[in-house]
Formats: sequence, C-alpha cells, structure tokens
Amino acid sequence: MTAVDIRRIHPLNRREGQDGPVVYWMSRDQRAMDNWALLHAQELALERRAPLVVLFTLAPSFLGATLRQYGFMLRGLAETAQLLAKMNIPFYLLRGEPVGQLCSFVERNRVGTVVTDFDPLRVKRVWREGAARLCGVPFFEVDSHNIVPCRFVSDKQEYGAHTLRPKLRRLLADFLHEFPPLIPHPHAWPVPFQPLDPQGILSDLYMDRSVSELSNPLPGTRAAGERLRSFIAQGLEDYGLRRNDPCCDGQSELSPWLHFGQLAPQRVALETVRTLSGSPSSEAFLDELIVRRELSDNFCLHNQAYDRLEGFPAWALKTLGEHRHDRREYLYTQEQFQDAETHDPLWNAAQRSLLLGGKMHGYLRMYWAKKILEWSASPEEALAVAIRLNDRYSLDGRDPNGYAGIAWSMGGVHDRAWGERPVFGKIRYMNDRGCRRKFDVDAYIRRWGE
Repeated sequence: MTAVDIRRIHPLNRREGQDGPVVYWMSRDQRAMDNWALLHAQELALERRAPLVVLFTLAPSFLGATLRQYGFMLRGLAETAQLLAKMNIPFYLLRGEPVGQLCSFVERNRVGTVVTDFDPLRVKRVWREGAARLCGVPFFEVDSHNIVPCRFVSDKQEYGAHTLRPKLRRLLADFLHEFPPLIPHPHAWPVPFQPLDPQGILSDLYMDRSVSELSNPLPGTRAAGERLRSFIAQGLEDYGLRRNDPCCDGQSELSPWLHFGQLAPQRVALETVRTLSGSPSSEAFLDELIVRRELSDNFCLHNQAYDRLEGFPAWALKTLGEHRHDRREYLYTQEQFQDAETHDPLWNAAQRSLLLGGKMHGYLRMYWAKKILEWSASPEEALAVAIRLNDRYSLDGRDPNGYAGIAWSMGGVHDRAWGERPVFGKIRYMNDRGCRRKFDVDAYIRRWGE
C-alpha cells in the first residue's frame, strides 16, 4: 500500500511514465514535512531509483503581494530548503514566468515526472494546466492543503457550511491520520546546488516596498510549530469562549503559516484531537480549521468568479442591483479606506490592525468588509477595494479564505437573505451597536488608536 491516498492525486495530463528525475513543483505547500505532494514525489522517485528535486518558481508579481508577503514567504522557504538539504533533496528557486521556467528545467535535466500541489486560485490553475500541457512529461497534482481532498469531497460549489460539513464528517476518519516520514533520499541529484539567500533575492526583486516586513510573526516551519504548541497549551481550552472577542487574543493566529503552507492543517488537526478531543472548544476550532477553511477552497475551485460580482448568488445580485442607486450617507475613496480615514473609529482601528500588524480579527473582518460596501459608490468598487486592501496588507491575503470571507460579507455567499434595508438590500447587516454587544469596542479602539 502506498503512503499517499490515491484520492489525493489528480493527473493533469495522460502522458506515459518516463525514466528520469522526479520534480516536486512546490507552490502552495511550502514545507518539507507533513506534505503529501512531496511524499508522493518521493514515492515515485524511489520506485524508479531516481533523484528527487524540489523547485519553486518565483513569479515577477503575484496578486498585489508586497515586500511584507514576499519577505515572509522567502524566509520560510530558506528554512524549508535547509530541511530538504538534510534529506539529500535539493531545492531550486527559479525566477521568471513560472511555466517557461519549469518546462526549461524539465527539458534541461531530462526530468521524468512532475508532481505539484493543489491550489484553487485561477492564476495557479493556469500555471498548472499550461505546464502540464507544455512540459511533455506526466504531471500530477496532489492535495496537501486540505485534510479531505477538495476535488474528492464535492464536485460542485456547496451552498454553505451546513451542506459541506456532513460530507467532510463522513470522510474525515479516512484522511485524518498521521503522516509517514520523509526519508533521506538515497539517489543523489548530480548537480551542485546553493543554499537559498532570501535577503539577496529580496534586495534584487522588483516589487512594492512601501508595505514593510513585520518583526512578528516570524516565518517558517519552526516558528509555526512553536505557535501551534503555545495555542494548544494556552488557548485551545477557552477557544470557544474567546474566539469572537477581538480584545482577548483568543484566536489561534496560525493563519499566516497555514496560508504559506509552512504548517499543514492536518498537523494542526492531529495535535488538537490528540490534546483535547471532543470538548466544545476543540470542536469549534476544528470546525473553523476544517469545515470553514475547506469550504473556501470549494468556493474558489468551483466558482471561477470568486473575486468578482458575478460570483455572488443570484438573489444577492438581484438585491444589490435593486439598491445600487440608494443614497450613501458616507462615501470614501480607496485612499481614505487605505489610510483609515473614515468617520468610524472602530472601522479605522480594524484597518490600522491590518496596516500595522498584517492581520485582522475574523469577526471584525466581516464588519470591515460590510462597511466598505455601505460607504462605496457601487458593489463593484467595494469588492475591488476590500480585495486590494486585504491582499496588499494581510499576511494571509491572496487566499481562498479571504475571497470567500469578502464574498460572504458583501455578496451573501454561504449565507441567506435577511431583512431588507438601504444599500445592502437583503445582504446581512452589521453595525457598531452589534459589535458593542459582542466585545469592548472602546478598548479595541484604544489598542489600535492613532
């Protein structure tokens, strides 16, 4: 029996197997351990007695990412490269257009097979499909990011968490098990390779440097593991009581490492179950980690308009259209939103948490997005502003969770119609009074005040 469940593996072309080295084209899951795609690539290489190499293609630009995101990613990749070197697996970072760079490497090194990881975002799908078509070798995608593989659990866009949850629960026992180890690879890569120099790459990379790197959190698998252990020891037991209070620091804070694939969601789930199985807090946390996160991947996989108005359900498009020309009490420009210059101290505080800390509490992110809808001239403008701000400043931006969360807040995705009101129509509404019933708004404003 192979280590990797065949239901995780999705062939991207029908080419016959070939001799030669095996390449793992790392993209979304940027870690050496607990990585099903890398494990499958090693399986294939061991079967063929072939070398194994890991490639990462660094695109010239990526969905508005800035120095903040590139720095976190590259410093994490340097740690991953060191761990791989200890396993006799070289790591190469190739700069330039990803498909061309990959195919040139495959041809130059007479590679026999390429394995890559799963990502539902459009740009990544275009890269994978183009490479599978042009590289001339067998090409496999392996879902290392979802505990239950996204393509397997459902072949359609799910209406909401309540429709995906039972499907996941039926399959969870099949997939939620310990990872086999990555072993030192016995078949050496014949070409010398150099350690990854993240600072050198950052110094030479053309990008938006106006959004600075953060001193905290630290990138990499080691820091991710430390944060996971800290959360399980000190935060998990009270998670259900504290998670919706932005003043309590009751969330796991694992999202940057999960987004960059420096930590496997399956590892988080295994450690949670091992430590506090069956408690209300652990069940609430696992629902967020598994159901809500995998629902976002489902949305982006099966709705290619996930970041456009057309991706909203028909009832939401209808009600937003009917209220398109309603009078807005306040209207702000993109620059005013960006600089936290609205009339609302709570919204401004939430935006400053994004600007200065690279993150925003999940409950406030809903309020933040809904107010952008309320204070923008059109739903299209509001959606573009919210996505740009989230992707530009948040460490976990450019992620299915972000796109699904904004679509829920502004477009009723994974939600239902509510009572009708100006501007929002039947989209769920949030206001300051509702927030004050949930947490100490004034304390939060003081924390992130100017």
